[in-house]
Amino acid sequence: MPPVLPDFSSSVKLKYVKLGYQYLVNHIITLTLIPIMLGVSIELIRLGPDEIINLWNSLNINLVQILCSCFLVIFISTVYFMSKPRTIYLVDYACFKPPVTCRVPFATFMEHSRLILKNNPKSVEFQMRILERSGLGEETSLPPAIHYIPPKPTMESARGEAELVIFSAMDSLLNKTGLKPKDIDILIINCSLFSPTPSLSAMVINKYKLRSNIKSFNLSGMGCSAGLISIDLARDLLQVHPNSNAIVVSTEIITPNYYKGNERAMLLPNCLFRMGGAAILLSNRGSESKRAKYRLVHVVRTHKGGDDKAFRCVFEEEDKEGKVGISLSKDLMAIAGEALKSNITTMGPLVLPASEQLLFLLTLIGRKIFNPKWKPYIPDFKQAFEHFCIHAGGRAVIDELQKNLQLSAEHVEASRMTLHRFGNTSSSSLWYELNYIESKGRMKKGDRVWQIAFGSGFKCNSAVWKCNRTIKTPVDGAWSDCIHRYPVHIPEIVKL
Repeated sequence: MPPVLPDFSSSVKLKYVKLGYQYLVNHIITLTLIPIMLGVSIELIRLGPDEIINLWNSLNINLVQILCSCFLVIFISTVYFMSKPRTIYLVDYACFKPPVTCRVPFATFMEHSRLILKNNPKSVEFQMRILERSGLGEETSLPPAIHYIPPKPTMESARGEAELVIFSAMDSLLNKTGLKPKDIDILIINCSLFSPTPSLSAMVINKYKLRSNIKSFNLSGMGCSAGLISIDLARDLLQVHPNSNAIVVSTEIITPNYYKGNERAMLLPNCLFRMGGAAILLSNRGSESKRAKYRLVHVVRTHKGGDDKAFRCVFEEEDKEGKVGISLSKDLMAIAGEALKSNITTMGPLVLPASEQLLFLLTLIGRKIFNPKWKPYIPDFKQAFEHFCIHAGGRAVIDELQKNLQLSAEHVEASRMTLHRFGNTSSSSLWYELNYIESKGRMKKGDRVWQIAFGSGFKCNSAVWKCNRTIKTPVDGAWSDCIHRYPVHIPEIVKL
């Protein structure tokens, strides 16, 4: 028997129906105003000059009313522009490139682990299994103190690593931008686990002889998402300090935090965390608008610290033998998922087009009224962003976000390749990912970038940037000597 109705799924390309729906909803105001304006224009054309003059005279508008109306318009415009937030520009940034002498191939890492943990072969085997599935490559780096057997995590060596990473990134940024140290008005440094006295920000002020009235901040203990917290702090400061430049330095000092015990939950960071850092120049000066790379659009911060499980899922503590390490909970991915859900619930209305918001609302109403078992609608964030920078905390983090946000392999390419080349560099990983996209020549004027980071506490923070100009492929930087080799295939398991 022939079918009663034709098979529309084969005769109509449904993607064009969806595109038509999106265009209609997203441009509903324009599509509504155009017919109204056309109708008014046609009516005015049909009226003669005498009728238009008579219509104007019938309004009985005098000079006082015109002046009052003009004054009101000027007053409202002035109030609007004075209350409008200042535009924050990302002028440029620089990522630290570790020296070749700091590289730690898999064979070297495992050999050192066998010597350091020679009395506990099970811990060595556990680290090997983690490393095989980590997604890291052979070119990640650890600081010089960790290369000793046993490691020498002294205060002096930790300061040495901080000076190497931070000063290298700062020097590169100042060279790229031509900024003089005396022109820096705000300095923010974030490093979670190494907080010496004097602070790291004081160390930078001393090195570059910055002004005595500089506004400096040192953020510690805020995890891998501290980089976006620093951006948020810089944005707030730039709103109240006109004509200012702010430098944000994001890093994590590995030297004093290498765990030498046998607790598996504390051995994980040894396998994932590597050297890294980035320096970013932000400005609210209008003169920077032409050369700036990006404009800051939104920052959304979510903190789940009120929940005990979330608070303790990334926790610095002592093991049974009194050795200090970072313990990662088994519930980490579930807690990260909840934090992400809260974050994108806030972010969605700010960035999603009307078509996606309408579908989400209709699905939500349908689940509440008709059938709670309806599958919830996941908004298509690919319509809001061209590029995604997901914190390279580990392969599982990237996999989970790719699945939940329904992203393609290309959307998470920057995150995977950053994890492979540099490892988990904590709060600076987002800038290595952004630099990867630029090095591939993919960043065009008007492109929107979503940076997503997770951190202890537990936090999920997001930042949205809009590209200010088409960015030329950089000839120097962290990726300059290896970008031609990427992307690379990363197997599920690398047998060691």
